[in-house]
Amino acid sequence: MSRHTLAINNKTAKGLDMKNILLTTTALTLAIASMNSWANEQTDWPNSMTVGTASQGGTYYIYGSGWANLVNQKLDTRIGAEITGGPVQNISMVQMGEHDFGMVTMGPAVDALEGNSELLPDNTHADVRAMFPMYQTALHIVSLENSDIESVADLDGKRVGVGPAGGTNDEYHPRLFEALGYDVETLQGGASDQAGQLQDNLIDAFAFGAGMPIASFSQLEAQADVNIFSYSEEEIEQILEEFPALSHSVVPGGTYNSVDEDIPTVSLWNFAITHKDMPDTLVYEIVDTIMSNHEQMLQVHGAAAETLPENISYNNSIPFHPGAVKWFEENGYDIPEDLKG
Repeated sequence: MSRHTLAINNKTAKGLDMKNILLTTTALTLAIASMNSWANEQTDWPNSMTVGTASQGGTYYIYGSGWANLVNQKLDTRIGAEITGGPVQNISMVQMGEHDFGMVTMGPAVDALEGNSELLPDNTHADVRAMFPMYQTALHIVSLENSDIESVADLDGKRVGVGPAGGTNDEYHPRLFEALGYDVETLQGGASDQAGQLQDNLIDAFAFGAGMPIASFSQLEAQADVNIFSYSEEEIEQILEEFPALSHSVVPGGTYNSVDEDIPTVSLWNFAITHKDMPDTLVYEIVDTIMSNHEQMLQVHGAAAETLPENISYNNSIPFHPGAVKWFEENGYDIPEDLKG
């Protein structure tokens, strides 16, 4: 090889080395800029946050604690679960800025948006925004097997627990009993407490609805022989005519050890919510964390099987937060214009 050729090769090699150095430097600069941008975005995030759930023993508390912990692990945030009275309280607490996040069923959400909240009457909750779909709340009822209570009609004249005051079940089960013409004495309390009250014969049945399986129902049937049932087909048809926020659903056979076949029922969809002033970047990252870690959400609770992006279609009332809109649209899911908050 000639000296001239060697000189050219050396010059070429030096040129390539310089090009590689420039490319590496550019990549590092972009990476650092990206990290700085991410750090700057995080400075707008609250240092400590809360999510309103419901009573201990209910699915809301388990699910809410679980998604908050998952987000904390992935994003290095500090979100703590708060025990509350459930959806009716949760949406009002988010509206007032008392809680950063909450969880709500569509029935109480529609009531609140129309200014019919029991806690904040005449307030349209205009500052509340949806983040992501959770699961369906299927309404069903448990009684002790030796009580001979096997249907909703058997509850006429009986004492029935309906969960925490202000919760979805406290709002809906009494209205459904009344609409069907049954005289039922309804009593409020935490899910775990009312399961214990049923065993102690302080109530005759426990009517509840949550993501399935309901922990307090599973615990109860492990300790006693029980009947798990819901509204009859005829009752369901009447309910759906009078309560449009409800829809057909089932408690699948095998959900509980004592349930072999599907039980027809009615349900409401649940969504995670936040305030409109929550930083867009934080909401985007929360939605990304929940939607991108389905297997980990399933470890939180089996109800997370329905925590899927396509189920945003079940929200036709609560405007979505801009951070949520960005994530869903980037991932191929359309948000109607009238639901972009």
